Amino acid sequence: MELKPVPKPKFTFIDLFAGIGGIRMGFQKQAGSCVFSSEFEKAAQITYRENYLEYPFGDITKIDSSDIPDHDILLGGFPCQAFSVAGYREGFSDKKGRGNLFFKIHDIIVKKKPKAFLLENVKNLQGHDGGNTFKVIVEYLHEAGYSVISNVLNSMDYGNVPQNRERIYIIGFRDEADWQTKNTKTSTSEFSWPEPIKLDVSIRDLLDGNVNDTFYYERFACYEQLKEQMKRKDTVYQWRRVYVRENKNNVCPTLTANMGTGGHNVPLILDDNNRIRKLTPKECSRIQGFPEEFKLPEMANSHLYKQFGNSVTVPVIERLAKEIIRVM
Repeated sequence: MELKPVPKPKFTFIDLFAGIGGIRMGFQKQAGSCVFSSEFEKAAQITYRENYLEYPFGDITKIDSSDIPDHDILLGGFPCQAFSVAGYREGFSDKKGRGNLFFKIHDIIVKKKPKAFLLENVKNLQGHDGGNTFKVIVEYLHEAGYSVISNVLNSMDYGNVPQNRERIYIIGFRDEADWQTKNTKTSTSEFSWPEPIKLDVSIRDLLDGNVNDTFYYERFACYEQLKEQMKRKDTVYQWRRVYVRENKNNVCPTLTANMGTGGHNVPLILDDNNRIRKLTPKECSRIQGFPEEFKLPEMANSHLYKQFGNSVTVPVIERLAKEIIRVM
């Protein structure tokens, strides 16, 4: 897997709210060239630089949209906290302005007119505020000149990774005039969502054999309760502050941004030595479908957990990228 710039690209793209570059990876593997990237979190910028040899621009609101390079495809996993069931569901009125960052994406689309875009967010986006938030998003994209389609895909069904992760993917192509006249030849009508694929990768396939003692739970007050309830080695458990939750579908629950902070979403396993530990950042990287050679810089594990919890599942993006390029 080559993470360096593509010498003779077939298309160009920009990577907004880039995180650690999971969406970029899926499109770069299709011979695309990234001409601009943006990520606000400092630690994520470091991981991005380590793997892509470029330091992303910081606050996207601090650059005029007209100054962003021309590109064929706009990519954006725009902040989901404002729409997540784990947050306050404030949407566009989010006090930190995260919900309104969609309108920065819209402004870039209006001014740079890419041929296509891919936006990713939490599943709950489509149901937020009774569906009104999503309706506004789609209407703005239509008015910008794009036909739009969306779908919720689960990583364990479409990415062959053992993680129960549902995300909404919004795809648009610049042919709104055809869409308005109900022309069935719009690009979105030619787009085919990927078919589900059989999951043949288990959690056990992605675990490391030798893990530092810092990941083990014998020293924690909850250990006795964990030991009593964690009996299986073929699934992932979660410590939910006061009780243990077993994931009966034998896959990892959705990796979250707070799993490294001692919160209620810590994924735990019973290893081959019958010891209880949490997943390592590298194991989380594999569960998100990142290649083995993806580099994890020297930084606090809490930063790395947050980065993979906020990331996308790379194989799902790669399948969508292939179809977008085919249609475009």
